[in-house]
Amino acid sequence: MHAYSESESKNPQDYNFGFLLWEVDDHFLYITLNRPEKKNAMPPQMMNEIAMLLNHAHFNGDIWGVVIQSRGDVFSAGADLKAFAGLPVEDKGSTIPEPQSPVKLGDAFQQLYKPCIAIVEGNVYAGAFLILAGCSHVLCLENVELSLPEAKRGIWPMQVMASLAPIIPKRTLLDWCMRAEVISAQEAERWGLITYVLAPEDLESVKEKLIDQIKQVSPSAVRKGLAAYGKMQDINSSEQHEYLHDQLQKLLATEDAKEGLAAFREKRKPQWRGK
Repeated sequence: MHAYSESESKNPQDYNFGFLLWEVDDHFLYITLNRPEKKNAMPPQMMNEIAMLLNHAHFNGDIWGVVIQSRGDVFSAGADLKAFAGLPVEDKGSTIPEPQSPVKLGDAFQQLYKPCIAIVEGNVYAGAFLILAGCSHVLCLENVELSLPEAKRGIWPMQVMASLAPIIPKRTLLDWCMRAEVISAQEAERWGLITYVLAPEDLESVKEKLIDQIKQVSPSAVRKGLAAYGKMQDINSSEQHEYLHDQLQKLLATEDAKEGLAAFREKRKPQWRGK
């Protein structure tokens, strides 16, 4: 279940976002974490804003992908522990309504079913890995450091563990949680958590190339493929091929599939509609 309904997230321009900047440009939704003075630590209101924009991208067929980035020298310090302890958070004028159910960022990203690219230019801590693990691609500067420091504070990265478990080997993940060590971007790339480690001068060109490549393929095929992959995890292995065969038949009936096959026969570039 999505934290926000389709009607609530249909027109985000009707609300004031106090903790994020956002815009839609050429089929991509760009989200910027905008609390640099607090190292982009995320209070509940900020998580609500992220969830609403992800829901907007999910329900909007004209949005083919998402880019999430941040302002400041820290990508995100994770959840704002003071806020979750009941201490007041500065009033930034956010008018986002209360969600239908408590926001779980891991679920919000898992239910997006569209390409999502994280641009990581600052260090990453704790609950911020819900964002990185939820993205299909992570582009990271070479000097970034990453850490799960929760055990040093007497807690444990519970939800983060669930999001990282499909990406990082079991022993590696549990060791990282237990010892709370700081790792390099290069190490995170070896674990599969980061897609590309980049020098600052290469980041923009690699990002634009990746976005352009995603725009060249069928948005409906990608959306339905990601949804099938997510749902496949809950299906008995003996039934997965039958389920995926059924999904393929449904995909072949879409406008994009018909256009893609016609363009192949006619040796021309397809004109995607995302339907």
